[in-house]
Amino acid sequence: MIVFTALLAGLIFGLGLLVAGMTAPAKVLAFLDLAGAWDPSLLLVMVGAIAVAAAPFAVARRRTMAALGLEMKVSRAGTLDRRLVLGSLVFGIGWGLAGLCPGPALVVLGTGQLKGIVFVLAMLAGMAVFELLERRQARLALVRG
Repeated sequence: MIVFTALLAGLIFGLGLLVAGMTAPAKVLAFLDLAGAWDPSLLLVMVGAIAVAAAPFAVARRRTMAALGLEMKVSRAGTLDRRLVLGSLVFGIGWGLAGLCPGPALVVLGTGQLKGIVFVLAMLAGMAVFELLERRQARLALVRG
């Protein structure tokens, strides 16, 4: 049941990204072009998504178990640190350069478009580099004691 629910949620999310135009890099780049031909339509999509998600997130913060019996994992962090700021900057730069972020990139990958393949490969490479750096940092911390 859990796998089916995850698959269904992913399909609905992907369909929503397609309908909203979030998988079209040109539309995303037009949204990010505040000084040029700005297209505010994705702002409406984001505001709508936040409005729809606000109530379920409020409920989720008060629960320890999900409806299907899994542990709730809702971020409760409220502080900004260097890693969060740098990660956000890298994410934003990548979004601005490619016109894609991870969710829409997976939808584009599913269509077999080259830009989706390249983006997802670059994303996986970035994740691998991050993991290697994290492991290296953990080993150094152990050595330093």
